[in-house]
Amino acid sequence: MKDQYMSISRIYAVFIRQVFLIKSNPTRLVSMFLWIIIDVVLWGFITKYLGSLGRDTFSFVNIILGAIILWGFTTRIEHGIMTTFLEDIWSRNFINYFASPLKIDEYLSGLVVTSIAMGVCGLLLMLLIAGLCFGYNIFRIGLFLLPFLLILFIFGMAMGIFVSALIFRLGPAAEWIGWPIPMVLSVFSGVFYPVSNLPNFLRIFSRVIPASYVFESMRAILASELFSIRIVVYLCIGLALSCAYLLVTYFFFIRVYRYNLKHGTIARFNIE
Repeated sequence: MKDQYMSISRIYAVFIRQVFLIKSNPTRLVSMFLWIIIDVVLWGFITKYLGSLGRDTFSFVNIILGAIILWGFTTRIEHGIMTTFLEDIWSRNFINYFASPLKIDEYLSGLVVTSIAMGVCGLLLMLLIAGLCFGYNIFRIGLFLLPFLLILFIFGMAMGIFVSALIFRLGPAAEWIGWPIPMVLSVFSGVFYPVSNLPNFLRIFSRVIPASYVFESMRAILASELFSIRIVVYLCIGLALSCAYLLVTYFFFIRVYRYNLKHGTIARFNIE
């Protein structure tokens, strides 16, 4: 009866392994945080320059740099799950997990916990750099920041689980699929510009991407600083889509796992 429930200690074991890997090789931190640091610094100077050319009533820093930070948080969550999964494949350690009592949902939960730690650390680092170097204060968004982060966090988890499932199904060589996905989705999510700027046929894609509702709401808040029912509706749609995608990708990962077990293809993760 006890085995029907997930074990917190086994989930923690998956997470703490990543901590030990980082402690044994601190250069891993470079790959985790280098690009988000470059993004914040690069876009910070770009927005500062654009601000010197634009009107005083419009703040490029609040609009663009805020979007960079929130999207960087989403990317960290997605990459956190994917890279943790890949780490076990690269080290030929994946099958060893399941020689233990560890269950697949516990392993997946461990990946999520690891991505949470990476996402939060990345977010705090971006906020620190943006605040010290460019005077950016994300809390200007107000209490809406909490649902923004929640939607992006759930969506980032869904992306990470989906990409990991694809790699699990197609093999380690498919890892290249996961790296550009956040950048591709940013085109349709309205991270850097309003969705209305997209051609009509591309707006269809933006309507099914939860992040688009977050960034549209963020721009509306920073532009008018007024409460709007439309913003609440947007956030409800974004949250519903994120939760739906998370459930679908979770069952997709479990289905791929069972398929690999049934057909014996899971063995290739110890030889590739």
